[in-house]
Amino acid sequence: MTTSGSGSGLPLLVQRTIARTIVLQEIVGKGRFGEVWRGKWCGEDVAVKIFSSRDERSWFREAEIYQTVMLRHENILGFIAADNKGKPAIAHRDLKSKNILVKRNESCAIADLGLAVKHDSVLNTIDIPQNPRVGTRRYMAPEILDDVMNMNIFESFKRADMYSLGLVYWEIARRCSVGGITEEYQLPYYDVVPSDPSIEDMRRVVCEQKLRPNIPNQWQSCEALRVLGRVMRECWHGSGAARLTALRVKKTLSQLCAQEDGKA
Repeated sequence: MTTSGSGSGLPLLVQRTIARTIVLQEIVGKGRFGEVWRGKWCGEDVAVKIFSSRDERSWFREAEIYQTVMLRHENILGFIAADNKGKPAIAHRDLKSKNILVKRNESCAIADLGLAVKHDSVLNTIDIPQNPRVGTRRYMAPEILDDVMNMNIFESFKRADMYSLGLVYWEIARRCSVGGITEEYQLPYYDVVPSDPSIEDMRRVVCEQKLRPNIPNQWQSCEALRVLGRVMRECWHGSGAARLTALRVKKTLSQLCAQEDGKA
């Protein structure tokens, strides 16, 4: 039996066939909405995300985003369709370290697009998922915590993602060795909120007290961490409009990598 499918992804029959031939090996992550397993398929290592049936809506949304026509990027996990006419604009809405997977070649892939929004630049419309799930409170931007974000402007979602990205950079940088000192791993705001903070916990710290993760003085002695520290501060600015864009961050880090490679 064969099916031509819609052209936007693998035909349903093929997807089901693949699912039946995957061998689950070990669980590598677990959250409120499902589990992620390491598996084998046709001799390849694969990540398998298993949703509970009550979270079917989140599964549908993530599958839809991954199969979006023209969405293809080496640092986004598990997409299928490709074209050469450009890429859709997408904001993640739940960026955090647990949603960034490290590949064998040490490059990264963004996972969990269940909350992502798509922007149609031609029609100027925003496709927001009808999903009761919200993002991870610890990584929420100030405007989301204060409930003042303009949901009608796509740029608002991008700016909120940049705030979250700044926190991820802090997590990474904290594990770097400077002068023989390596800090233990901690989540952002570990020292000022509970392990499972409420919206009110985060709003008080981020919006009222305007606190941000501490940037150690020793980072100033390392050019790479000094630059990254500046990037973090500009990413987690209280005003979304004042935050760095993804393109600006990419250019800054590319220049930094080139400088570091030149020293090697």
